Amino acid sequence: MAKSLLAQLREITTVVADTGDIEAIEKVRPQDATTNPSLLTAAAQMPQYGRIVDDTLVDAKKRLGENASDGAVTKLAFENLAVAFGKKILAIVPGRVSTEVDARLSYDTEKTMEQAHSIIQKYESAGVSRQRVLIKIASTWEGIRAAEKLETEGIHCNLTLLFGLHQAIACAEAKVTLISPFVGRILDWYKKDTGKDYQGADDPGVQSVTKIYNYFKKFGYTTQVMGASFRNTGEIFELAGCDLLTISPHFLEELDATQGTLERKLDPVKAKSLQIEKIPMDKATFDKMHAADRMASDKLSEGIEGFSKALVQLEQLLAKRLAELEAEKPVGVR
Repeated sequence: MAKSLLAQLREITTVVADTGDIEAIEKVRPQDATTNPSLLTAAAQMPQYGRIVDDTLVDAKKRLGENASDGAVTKLAFENLAVAFGKKILAIVPGRVSTEVDARLSYDTEKTMEQAHSIIQKYESAGVSRQRVLIKIASTWEGIRAAEKLETEGIHCNLTLLFGLHQAIACAEAKVTLISPFVGRILDWYKKDTGKDYQGADDPGVQSVTKIYNYFKKFGYTTQVMGASFRNTGEIFELAGCDLLTISPHFLEELDATQGTLERKLDPVKAKSLQIEKIPMDKATFDKMHAADRMASDKLSEGIEGFSKALVQLEQLLAKRLAELEAEKPVGVR
């Protein structure tokens, strides 16, 4: 029997599920799974996960005390909810789960580290090894510095909202575990900016990830590349062979249902033979390259803003549900 495209992809690339939907993860059975504020917000509104939301709110209220403000309770509940979903996911996948710090901390190294420590502490208190958790942090200069310090403590990081080679090089030199360049969001920007439609290897997102992958393999960096944010399966085909690819459930199902021949496009051996100039990276170089890259500048700011809005929406949902739970308590118990 011929192998599906997904089965062939798994032979050369670690396949990760890009979702917070536990039922979807159970269905596609990936090696790892990633979540982000937008995915968590969507999952938290699904009826089947109502019990997880309620339990995290009750626990947060109990820990902080009856006199705690709703804002304090919902803030703690968000962190608890991310870990609660992470624990459920880890009961299904054999590998790791990525849990994201608050996007509103993206330009604050110390506060990013503080929340990362808190997330890891929650996992470890629940009996989950830090080796099975990746802390997701936005690829700002400040975020990369936080990740660099966390990695020295054995807290592994997944640097997200990555759009430019300068971000990737800074992450590699900081010895972070993993980066997640956003293929589809890069494509979105170029389509809007140029009005062109891009296909296959001409896709700017595909070209960006290919360039980063080849750079890392050429110079022997240990940081792994995980292509993310796909708009079509053609992008996935062009990045076959990448260290990891994080793919939404509907594309995973499409690949699993399709037979054919999948060609390996990215190869570490071939990358070694390429003529690539090494770029020394410091903050001045990072800032200069970031300012010169309109796409990376636009998409990083937009991504942080989008994840921040998702967090605000999630906090509002949690606050509303907290009020409902309080109203449901018998008189004299509140």
